[in-house]
Amino acid sequence: MSGRLGRALGSALLAVVLAAVAMPGAAVAEEPTGRIASLGTDWGQTGPYEVNVDIGVVHTFYYPRDMGRSGERHPVVIWGNGTGAVPGIYSSLLRHWASQGFIVAAANTPTSNFAISMRAGIDVLEKWNADSGSPFHGKVDLEHIGSAGHSQGGAAAINAAIDPRVDTAVPIQPGPLTSPDLMDEPVFYLAGQRDLTVWPALVKALYRDSGHVPAVYGEVRGAGHLSSIGDGGDFRAPTTAWLRFWLMGDEQARGMFFGPGCGYCVDDDLFSGWDRNSKALQIPGPSA
Repeated sequence: MSGRLGRALGSALLAVVLAAVAMPGAAVAEEPTGRIASLGTDWGQTGPYEVNVDIGVVHTFYYPRDMGRSGERHPVVIWGNGTGAVPGIYSSLLRHWASQGFIVAAANTPTSNFAISMRAGIDVLEKWNADSGSPFHGKVDLEHIGSAGHSQGGAAAINAAIDPRVDTAVPIQPGPLTSPDLMDEPVFYLAGQRDLTVWPALVKALYRDSGHVPAVYGEVRGAGHLSSIGDGGDFRAPTTAWLRFWLMGDEQARGMFFGPGCGYCVDDDLFSGWDRNSKALQIPGPSA
């Protein structure tokens, strides 16, 4: 990252802090464990679970209060913050994912680029899932894990996906200190049309460097660099749909990304730019 970009990124997010793969033709690598109810196609709607938040030294965990209430296991999302930020800046978005049935392990570090703390979140959940005395015991779906993050954490989401335990990545306005060549999972790149910190062209370059995996690019109309903080803004619904498809096998979410005339492909109100690479185009849409 250039000195100018790093300083701009750090100062913008620090100000906010202080102020407050699957193979191309396949849907998911394996059948998700258990079934988590779908709420239809309003992906921005709060999910059916009440949410608990546990703040630790290394991670903050957001998770359904009554995990496994119907015998289901919950997929995992590991999260990376932007430069100078902490999970609380994104708390409403991370709570939203937990309400949808995900367990979110958010690294507390404000310098997440190398994804070390993010990947360590998986280690913690593996330990808790095996501990008969833990409330997470037997309730974590460790076969379905996604990495996500914003800005520097967006680059970290790609870096975290070199871990073979990670099944998909969602880089939101990702910084440049990453190499998509090292990952082999489906990836959903998100840019902001009016982002003057991480320009859409920079995100598009990462997308174009991901031809070896199914990759989708979405440019959120009117969004600046800080539009995704808080409750996720217009980034909330599409990221939720992507995670529900790849980690929960939610077939209603499939049609938003795959098949001819996919839902987001034609949503010009939400996206000012949209593209799918050749491997993404090979993934079938929903069956009639």
